[in-house]
Amino acid sequence: MTAPIFSTLGCRLNAYETEAMKELAAGAGLEGAVVVNTCAVTAEAVRKAKQEIRKLARENPGATVIVTGCAAQTEPETFAAMAEVTRVIGNTEKMQAETWNTLRAPDLIGVTEKIMVDDIMSVQETAGHLIDGFGRHRAYVQVQNGCDHRCTFCIIPYGRGNSRSVPAGVVVDQIKRLVDKGFAEVVLTGVDLTSWGADLPATPHLGDLVMRILRLVPDLARLRISSIDSIEADPALMGAIATESRLMPHLHLSLQAGDDMILKRMKRRHLRDDAIAFCEEARRLRPDMIFGADIIAGFPTETEAMFENSLKLVTDCDLTFLHVFPYSARKGTPAARMPAVKGPVVKARAAQLRMRGDDALSRHLSAQIGKSHRILMEGPRMGRTEQFTEVAFSTDQPEGQIITATITGANGKTLTA
Repeated sequence: MTAPIFSTLGCRLNAYETEAMKELAAGAGLEGAVVVNTCAVTAEAVRKAKQEIRKLARENPGATVIVTGCAAQTEPETFAAMAEVTRVIGNTEKMQAETWNTLRAPDLIGVTEKIMVDDIMSVQETAGHLIDGFGRHRAYVQVQNGCDHRCTFCIIPYGRGNSRSVPAGVVVDQIKRLVDKGFAEVVLTGVDLTSWGADLPATPHLGDLVMRILRLVPDLARLRISSIDSIEADPALMGAIATESRLMPHLHLSLQAGDDMILKRMKRRHLRDDAIAFCEEARRLRPDMIFGADIIAGFPTETEAMFENSLKLVTDCDLTFLHVFPYSARKGTPAARMPAVKGPVVKARAAQLRMRGDDALSRHLSAQIGKSHRILMEGPRMGRTEQFTEVAFSTDQPEGQIITATITGANGKTLTA
């Protein structure tokens, strides 16, 4: 009897769903299988998924190979055509117990229909209640799935479906259980987190959920928000930033570009000045607030001057943690039909952005030396500050506890204490 092997590619939400799939597979008694949970955000992500499938098939000869996730949802035929693959299941199907009951290895003998992928756009609910978070000392809780927006570069809505929210009461009950289990920090995750609540009765906002969690779970030490769309930040969320010390002073922003024309061609809902104004206001409300951001290099039609505006945004928004994506055309998206920037230029611009990001992080690290920070210990010698900066210790500390320590230096991308 061999337990299934799971491999997760892509975002934190995928990792969350892998934990749910492990429970569903165990409940179904699935054995001798390899499950690859794919990402579709770039063409490179799809290539890596294929590479991972082939590698795991070689390492586990004779294993049932099940492929799921966003790439499986958006291009199931691609994976069904691979000789190594036994079954392709969609993002909705992977979260359903009945799917896993049909995936038991003996049941797959002689299977001719490889694809179990339905129309993701017809899904009305999300399965955020399936597991009570995951992680050793920081728990990730899915509160939203899908996206109603159609940015011209993005394939994800076709992998995740339309936006749908987990009701606030379900979220609060889940977080209460996590706190009872000893978790000191909870991170709210979703595909388009700031759209949470739009499909619920009375259409509450993300800020309402944050305030409700903090009010009804007083023993929760830290609440963190994952990536948000700053243009959708509601008044209650801004109020929480200003008044709630248990809401962590770190926001990762979906900015994508710093030039207005490129933002319009991306079909984003904000302009450059909107991003700068949000960062200034959030930092005014919470002076210790720091920002991460996603930025795409080399979007179609991007000129040098347009790219310079994205470079300057790092300084203008005072960004600290940069996630840089070289533009990757995704078949079926409007941007894939726009005039492309040459590959070497895209690569060079991404490298420039990463260098600018490294400089910003170095400045942040240097500014912390001599300061006292409250640090959640994720291992005996590694923890993170409230601003999500990694801290390394030379001696063992109590795992899972929040300790106060003085920063003594910086080493690469990590603080030392």
